[in-house]
Amino acid sequence: MTDPRPTIETVAARAGVGRGTASRVVNGSSQVSPAARAAVMKAIEELGYVPNRAARNLVTRRTDCVALVISEPGERLFTEPYFAGIVRGISSAMAQTQLQLWLSMVQSTAERERAGRFLTREHVDGVLMLSQHANDPLPARVQASGLPLVLCGRPLKESPETESLQYVDADNFTGARLAVQHLADQGRSRIACIAGPQDMSAGLARLQGFREVAGDDALAEVGDFSEESGAKAMAALLDRDPALDAVFAASDPMAFGAMRVLKAAGRRIPEDVAVIGFDGSPAGRNSDPPLTSVFQPTEEMGREMTRLLLAQLAGEKAAQGQVIVDTRLELRGSA
Repeated sequence: MTDPRPTIETVAARAGVGRGTASRVVNGSSQVSPAARAAVMKAIEELGYVPNRAARNLVTRRTDCVALVISEPGERLFTEPYFAGIVRGISSAMAQTQLQLWLSMVQSTAERERAGRFLTREHVDGVLMLSQHANDPLPARVQASGLPLVLCGRPLKESPETESLQYVDADNFTGARLAVQHLADQGRSRIACIAGPQDMSAGLARLQGFREVAGDDALAEVGDFSEESGAKAMAALLDRDPALDAVFAASDPMAFGAMRVLKAAGRRIPEDVAVIGFDGSPAGRNSDPPLTSVFQPTEEMGREMTRLLLAQLAGEKAAQGQVIVDTRLELRGSA
């Protein structure tokens, strides 16, 4: 006679915890100690426990799915280290739960409309969003639906509607200010900026940090955080001021594009033009020269986003629903 199908009670007994603790682990609650969570996950694996989700979902009206919505093209998701770090952090935190992650990349109006129709309680329990632009209607639409929502990046404009939104963001302003102050302290007097998109909070904050040190009249061109936009902006900056001696780029990919153009123009880095990026990506350690950059802890940001969402799903009130993580300047050969 075969053993009966394991239940949540047998999982709890094997793990040496109460039924409630085992249930919280299965349901993805953050109100469980790491030791208890590890014991329950080990018991689940040893017993081959599979929750009867169909029956539970009828009672709880849960889907056990979380949507990750990224408002960028797929090629950027898979090539730029910022997105990879965020997704790694989210995935590692989700691995401690029984939730499934559903990924959607949206760009066009039609794609946003289609995603908006899907993002309901019938399909997902909560939503994580990356790379919001000012004209994106999805955050407000999801918020109005009552679905738990966490953003990566603070809302572009503060309003009564956005006060209750939960988000995780890097300290973009301080990071940019530190980078440009370093260039100024090194005696660079003609500092230019390749800014990020001005319809995104990170793009605005990093340009503001640049102007805090370099001044409102300092040269700036706007890119979209991609390498090609950095190359195009660098060419425009050289046309405007061939004697510039430093560049702060608001992302590492844009810094790589800038370095490529500077080399093609015969400028030595850092002797003629110093370059600083923003991301602290691993690729920067292997560029020629290695890229000085503002490090932002993307994996930590992804984990924090997941923590906030899991707390909402468990009905817990977050002590701090807006999380700002520190940035730091990592000095290498380019500056």
